[in-house]
Amino acid sequence: MELSDILALLDHFDASSAASMKLRLGDLRLELNKNAAPAAVAPAAVPVVAAPAAVAAPFPTAEAPKAQAEGTTVKAPLVGTFYAASAPGEAPFVSVGDTVKKGQTLCVLEAMKMMSEVPAPCDCVILEILAKDGDLVGFDAPLFQIREL
Repeated sequence: MELSDILALLDHFDASSAASMKLRLGDLRLELNKNAAPAAVAPAAVPVVAAPAAVAAPFPTAEAPKAQAEGTTVKAPLVGTFYAASAPGEAPFVSVGDTVKKGQTLCVLEAMKMMSEVPAPCDCVILEILAKDGDLVGFDAPLFQIREL
């Protein structure tokens, strides 16, 4: 199973109403659960292929946000490229200090030519934008620091 196949599977699982899923392909076992901490079980003897350092960590995570007395972190629901605006040259969806309504688009993540909007989880104020436009973000990477209203 290739990385692109796994990413496509994750996208479909995330968009589905299924709460959990188990997949077994030969020695590969993958278990996905939306209600638990992520876990993957690898076979005991998997041949390892050496890769260049740049490929060794294909999904860098954003630096940990600064400690703040208040606020909630909005995290990436999938692996993808972070876009702050709907198109190059357009105004960003949100800026620091903006008040947004629940469900309002905060950013777009592109994965495999599919655009996925990241909505605001509640009525809130944007305290900090933790990702830069065009950054590759990993699953659960911090994107925004918000304060609920």
